[in-house]
Amino acid sequence: MENWQRGFVLHRRDYSETSLLVDLFTEETGRLTVLAKGARSKRSPLKSLLQPFTPLLLRWSGRGELKILTKAEAAAITLPLQTTALYSGFYINELITRLLPVETAYPSLFQEYLRCLTGLAISPNTLETSLRTFEFQLLHTIGYGVDFLHCAGSGKPVDETMTYRYREEKGFIASLIKDNLTFYGRELIAFEKREFTDKAILQAAKRFIRIAFKPYLGGKPLKSRELFSQHILYQNK
Repeated sequence: MENWQRGFVLHRRDYSETSLLVDLFTEETGRLTVLAKGARSKRSPLKSLLQPFTPLLLRWSGRGELKILTKAEAAAITLPLQTTALYSGFYINELITRLLPVETAYPSLFQEYLRCLTGLAISPNTLETSLRTFEFQLLHTIGYGVDFLHCAGSGKPVDETMTYRYREEKGFIASLIKDNLTFYGRELIAFEKREFTDKAILQAAKRFIRIAFKPYLGGKPLKSRELFSQHILYQNK
């Protein structure tokens, strides 16, 4: 690749004695894995540079699945994510790694990712809002086509005061049953508008996201969620 691309490190792992395998999310290529030769050697500046949440400018070469990283520079300082915001950042990195196909450009999602990380860094009080907004954009990106504004049974617009039960691959159907799959019309309208400011809406959006992502994630749990749970348990000891 001749041109520089903006990107972030999603995950990295050791490779051989001195190198790293690095999963990237870039603006123009999307998700890909590169080999950073010699990045673990003491003299290599890449060792400290190739870290999650650092805005990077990147170049690589190769035509196979595994590219060779040729250049990397910091485009800005590392975003200062701490405690819950840090685990949230790992969470969205894991979602991207597991849900996006390789080498497929998603420039709009990249911009939303950048906005989400920035929100996590500078506005920890609105962490949930940043996460929900990114999650819904990710759902849209991977082709999740549910209609939040119309009853799947009748085709009528949803009523703010009525309850609707979600049915996979069909959508929301008016129902008097109230369980984990049931949502109020006002919640569905907020989902469509990406209005995640009300606490009750945020809780409903989080519940829906877990339902919607489940078929894509399969039975394998998210490691980032497990790490955060362990952190909470440790803090409460």
